[in-house]
Amino acid sequence: MVRKLGLTVATSFRPVADARALLRQLAPYREAETARSCFELAVTAVPFAALWLLACLAVQAGHWAGLLLAIPAGGFLLRLFLIQHDCGHGSFFRGRAANDWLGRVLGVLTLTPYDYWRRSHAAHHASSGNLDARGLGDLDTLTVAEFRARGPLARVLYRLYRSPLVLFGLGPAYVFLLKHRVPLGMTRQGWRPWISAMGTNAAIAAAATAMCLWVGVDVFLLVHLPIVLVAASLGVWLFYVQHQFERTVWDRSEHWTFHEAALFGSSYYELPAVLRWFSANIGIHHVHHLASRIPFYRLNDALEAFPFLAAIGRIGIGESLRTVRLVLWDEEKRRLVSFREARLDRAPGH
Repeated sequence: MVRKLGLTVATSFRPVADARALLRQLAPYREAETARSCFELAVTAVPFAALWLLACLAVQAGHWAGLLLAIPAGGFLLRLFLIQHDCGHGSFFRGRAANDWLGRVLGVLTLTPYDYWRRSHAAHHASSGNLDARGLGDLDTLTVAEFRARGPLARVLYRLYRSPLVLFGLGPAYVFLLKHRVPLGMTRQGWRPWISAMGTNAAIAAAATAMCLWVGVDVFLLVHLPIVLVAASLGVWLFYVQHQFERTVWDRSEHWTFHEAALFGSSYYELPAVLRWFSANIGIHHVHHLASRIPFYRLNDALEAFPFLAAIGRIGIGESLRTVRLVLWDEEKRRLVSFREARLDRAPGH
């Protein structure tokens, strides 16, 4: 075992001591730097706008290869979403108003109603890894026992839901194009979620109308829709890998604690430098979940200051691809398992 700053980490990556000590040590990294934040926004928004315009010009000129620009443009749009994500945590700027208004503006580009999303994402942070508080802001994950208790049709539907085609293809398109148009999960929680969703919808409609009048409806759809779908799929993949890995931590409420679930239930997705940049360091997700007020551009500083964190929840690209088969939480084994493992472990006669 490795002991650092009052935190004990078992070689099996299971927590055996409170993670609160580490949270206190991370406090100096929480301060946003206004100049750095403005710089990060500029080097993301300007290339995105340039690529978008270049793609429109290419398509208008009949150069369909210009559609390939949807890939890098989608990467920049993903980064804009992650800046919006930091705004939701109040970590991109020092003032709440600056965070909120930038988040609302970016929400028009990312098709994500900021205030509604911020509340659902806060619920995710507050309950991540709690088996008794699943639902809002999470990917649906059943336990082995829950899956076995379901009827044949429900099992088929869950298998479809957890298939890569749905999770990373149809699912992202549904979430960003349709689901976000209504504050699902908060429809009875007052007028604020509705104002957020409907206000964003109106702004999206106005911006889309203006763009269609400028470049034409066909060009706008051919350019913008692929960019959104690329960014959405990448975003959902990152969200998936951050919690759906074999050594993650889930517990029932009586054993669940926020700090341990944050640190040990979130992954450290080790990526090449260019992918770390486009993903705004969100792969350092265990540190983010433990101390969400740290701006994304300081997460790597925190990781370097506490090197032992690189051994917690660490997964590479190869291992991340293998996580797709992990679909059920086994409460006895205390890890995610595949449908095959759950079937083979089932006692004869059941």
